Amino acid sequence: MKPFAYVIAQTPESAVELARNQGRFIAGGIDLLGELKEHLAEPKLLVNVKVLPGTQEITPAADRWVIGANVTLAALAAHAGLRQTFPGLAEAAGEVGSPQMRNIATVGGNLAQHSRCWYYRHRDIRCLKKGGATCYAREGENKYHSLFSGATCLSPVVSNLAVALTALGASVVVQRGAKPATLTMAQLYESAWENPRAHHSLKPTDLILRVEIPAVAGRRSTYLQMGEKSGFDWALVSCAAAARVEGGTLHDTRVVLGAVAPIPWQVDEANAWLEGKVLTDEVAAQAANLILRDAEPLAHNAYKVPLARALVRRALAKLVT
Repeated sequence: MKPFAYVIAQTPESAVELARNQGRFIAGGIDLLGELKEHLAEPKLLVNVKVLPGTQEITPAADRWVIGANVTLAALAAHAGLRQTFPGLAEAAGEVGSPQMRNIATVGGNLAQHSRCWYYRHRDIRCLKKGGATCYAREGENKYHSLFSGATCLSPVVSNLAVALTALGASVVVQRGAKPATLTMAQLYESAWENPRAHHSLKPTDLILRVEIPAVAGRRSTYLQMGEKSGFDWALVSCAAAARVEGGTLHDTRVVLGAVAPIPWQVDEANAWLEGKVLTDEVAAQAANLILRDAEPLAHNAYKVPLARALVRRALAKLVT
């Protein structure tokens, strides 16, 4: 790890300005400190954004909830009002890492974290995401990699919150230069689909300030994941679903998969298929077929397809029970 300077920012504007000269933001620091140790990041300055005003609160309102970027995942998972209104988001937060990690990790950090691909994380390998010419996962060990990829990099999005927030139609407010900008969840990750070197659409000096979630009367949500271990593990596949359920029928349904693509994966045709449907095994199976229609399993990750099918069916069933 190379030497670096350290400063505590007092405003979003000053944080962005400080980070312009090879700086990196740090809050909980779980992902960034790993990159420093692995020599993936060598910033000259770490800009602590933990105490920025307005970033540590969960604020409910009739039309939307606002969640500050520095809210910890433990606080997110334990918040009684949020568990009632957005249970899928609380479930997603509760599945991240260990209790000790959730006490430190933040909403902004979870959304902005970098790839966990072992080729990217290996200090001696210059893969495609690090500016090399090859995605070694394509012909190598790809057990944990994407089923879908618009670029040649097969590293999947690993943020639990990204999957749940996409299902909830959330947006993210980012300090971009002197002004805040609002991004949809699709916009937050679209660059990772288009550019093999990108982890998300954030520029180096873009700072997540808060998440805004529309409050929709009668909407239910859930989040499920499958891992190799029952706890303290990354998802092999995850699934979030949200819908209004009226008289047993589904409305405004969104089903989103995680850990299968560089972006939170949803298919508009599948969501449209579910509109106005009473959930049956056949309806759920057809939705899963549509979501996974373009999957291209690799040598070692075909097991993700049946896992994803099962999670889609279980998530939809959980919405209507």
